[in-house]
Amino acid sequence: DNWIKHSDWPIKFRLLLLMFPSQSMTMQCHNCAFLTSSGHILGSGVGDEIDHTECVICINDAPTTGYESDVGGHSSVSYVFRNPNEFLRRTDSHSVIIFWGPPYKIRKDPKAAFYGSLQRVSMTYRNISYLTVTPISSVTGWFTMVIAIEICDNIKAYGMVPPNHCGTPGIKKVRYHYYDRWWVNECATYFQHENRRSQGQHRFITEKRLFARWAKQYNITFTHPRW
Repeated sequence: DNWIKHSDWPIKFRLLLLMFPSQSMTMQCHNCAFLTSSGHILGSGVGDEIDHTECVICINDAPTTGYESDVGGHSSVSYVFRNPNEFLRRTDSHSVIIFWGPPYKIRKDPKAAFYGSLQRVSMTYRNISYLTVTPISSVTGWFTMVIAIEICDNIKAYGMVPPNHCGTPGIKKVRYHYYDRWWVNECATYFQHENRRSQGQHRFITEKRLFARWAKQYNITFTHPRW
């Protein structure tokens, strides 16, 4: 689950859908914050900085209650579904909600709870533009960066490690997701996925190598850790 918000909008919220596929996206942001859900973001204190960035792009359905000082004040899509009036009734006519993700998430089936909920929200709050990007990508980090490059003049990525990070001796272990209830090591997860040869694996380290190359072509900077 992924979301994008513009700082002119009074409330930040996650998720997004497409109910009108004939529309095209013309949104453009000068400065964007790309927020991962890595444990590196814990203790960063950059929540206010993220909140004041023109556009904020997040990946995963990460909770923020209790983590606002580090990640900002956005809400998860599940909370939006339960309390849509709290978030959506105050958005203006310039609000754009984008959804992208794996096929099972965006399957156009009104009987599916996820699609049905988004469909009902889109029909109720017609002042918001709902767009979809593609039904085929399941690697959200990679695909989200592609979208960020498309719509952002400058991108600041939070919590994304460099490609050689996990091979550095003596590095500090951090959580794979800052909100994980059970402690899962980020680098162990990266190596586990990188070394598997089955189809559909998320090649985290390869992904970071690609991002490092893109950073030389586009205005991408990385922080927490900085590289």
